[in-house]
Amino acid sequence: MAHGTTIRTLHDVGADALPLDGMLADGQPLVLKGIARDWELVQTGLRSTQAAMAYLRGLDAGVPVQYSFGEPAIQGRPFYNDDFTRLNFEVRRGRLAEVLDGIAAHLEDPQPPTYYVASLLVDRALLGFGASNGLPLARYGIDAPPSIWIGNRVVASCHFDAPDNLACCAVGRRRFTLFPPEQIGNLYPGPLDPTPGGQVVSVVDFERPDFERYPRFRDALATAQTATLEPGDAIFIPSMWWHHVRSLEPFNVLVNYWWRRSPDFLSSPLPALHHALWTLRDLPQREKRAWAAIYEHYVFGPAGHAGEHLPEQARDLLGPIDETQARRIRAMLINRLNR
Repeated sequence: MAHGTTIRTLHDVGADALPLDGMLADGQPLVLKGIARDWELVQTGLRSTQAAMAYLRGLDAGVPVQYSFGEPAIQGRPFYNDDFTRLNFEVRRGRLAEVLDGIAAHLEDPQPPTYYVASLLVDRALLGFGASNGLPLARYGIDAPPSIWIGNRVVASCHFDAPDNLACCAVGRRRFTLFPPEQIGNLYPGPLDPTPGGQVVSVVDFERPDFERYPRFRDALATAQTATLEPGDAIFIPSMWWHHVRSLEPFNVLVNYWWRRSPDFLSSPLPALHHALWTLRDLPQREKRAWAAIYEHYVFGPAGHAGEHLPEQARDLLGPIDETQARRIRAMLINRLNR
């Protein structure tokens, strides 16, 4: 697959000297080479796949975990059926040991069934994992509980996440392909529901792109940034950047940290998108243009612009939102939606 440029890489950055301020201000993807190389899981995995699996088994808390299972025919790509009405895999619950057993039984298969544990909270599932594996984000004022991703050769279709993301490749290698947020139209997003992983994904098969059906994908590729992460490497994926991830080995483990730079009382913007699709999208074009101007004035322009001509005591929602106002807005919306 053709692509644009290689993601900028920093070498020899210690976990105690993360360039977080620069990363966040820059707002661009960044690879941190070898930042997690001293993790016990990384070093164990470099010895062998079996050693890495044994290490995880030794920390397993025994709690049920949710995972995706797909037949060999899906070729490691949890996705849709042909008409995008159903998913091509099952969501199962079981013990982590069962997942590891399933992966281990097919390590030599050229086309194994797909096993994929996604976004499992480490502190819940792996006792003591953080003592020898982790980045000290708390000392930078970031509250980001780590999640772990465990599977075989899995493709995570191109998608975006609202939080910032720092993802550490612990076992195996992963290839990342990133696109800036404005490429959304050239990536051909699929249904809002159902989705393979809870977030809308591009329907383009990156390994075999159909340029006749999705011609604008060529324009997206011109903006792509790519990197292949080795064990111990990490990648910073800025908020809202689209990313496609392919796990390259028969067994792969990744640990990631998500965090938002907004207060917890601010709700996710995604329900607002659903509400706008319901209330605005099918209006006459003239009315949509008028509403676009209103949203630009109240929402997408500078935060204080809409209320700056009013006395502070009269600004209400036009001033900064605090936790009390957030609760009031939520109650008002629930009341109106329930009418």
